[in-house]
Parts: sequence; structure tokens; C-alpha cells
Amino acid sequence: MIDVQGPLATYVASGVIRVPDGALATRLKVIHDGLGEVIASTNPDLASVEIVFVNVNPQATLALGHARGAALTTLATRNIVVHEYTALQVKQAVVGYGRASKPQIQAMVTRLLNLPGEPSADAADALACAICHAHSARMASELGRAGLLQQVARSGARSRRGRLR
Repeated sequence: MIDVQGPLATYVASGVIRVPDGALATRLKVIHDGLGEVIASTNPDLASVEIVFVNVNPQATLALGHARGAALTTLATRNIVVHEYTALQVKQAVVGYGRASKPQIQAMVTRLLNLPGEPSADAADALACAICHAHSARMASELGRAGLLQQVARSGARSRRGRLR
């Protein structure tokens, strides 16, 4: 979790919800309850999550999809707006390179948030997603103030249809 005031992002908290072995429904409830506790204690304005793509291992992808679904449902039932980003978008926003490694993400999150030490890889990924949203929201706000957001959206739509290069 980060707090954003203008261009400054400040670290608030991070952590990992540990899910024990067991039945799927029980594991998803642990995610739901754990995230619910975090929401209750921190009262976030919004959330950002990474979009999941199919990996080499379909079982791992399915398990991640279940966990993500539990998290999204928990956020939605508490009326928290969710913004989603691809791993490429997150890495590009935080490191400046879409194929950045986990250690590179950890190092940049540490620097960007002025942390005393590197967060775990999972915590760094979550913080990176929050930083990505902060950067994206700030850019959208600045483009909107300049009257350019609709123009950029229109030109992007035309370029996908092949009218612009």
C-alpha cells in the first residue's frame, strides 16, 4: 500500500497473505478474510492488480486465477474500485523495461519508495503495481487537464484500425 500526494509516493504497508495447504474453498476463504482485514485496517481508496496471463503450467495459472478472483470479489464487495495492469505495464512503469527481473523490480521499488531495505519479491510486485497505477493516474490527470486525453484516446483507436502509423 502506498499513499500518493502529487508526484510523491510514500510507502504505507506491505505484506503477504500466507495460504495453507488444504481444500480450495478453504484456501480462497483465507485470501478473502486476509484481504478483508487489510482493507478494514487501512481503508484504501482504490486497488490495482496485475492481469494474469496463461503460463506454461495450466494448473498454476488456474490456481492463480482462483486466488485473483477471491481478491477481486473481496474488493468489489467493499466497493473498492480496481484498476488492472499487465506485468509488462507494471515493469515498464517501475523499471522502464518491460522484461525486468524480480530483483530489478525489488531494487526500483526500494528506491522509488525510499525503503530502508528491499521488500520480498511478492510485496515488491504488489507495490510495483500500486506505483504503476499512481504513474498512470497522474499521467491521465495531466493529459485531461491539458485537454489531450480524449485526443490521445481517439488517435490510439484510429491507429489500431490502421489509419495512423
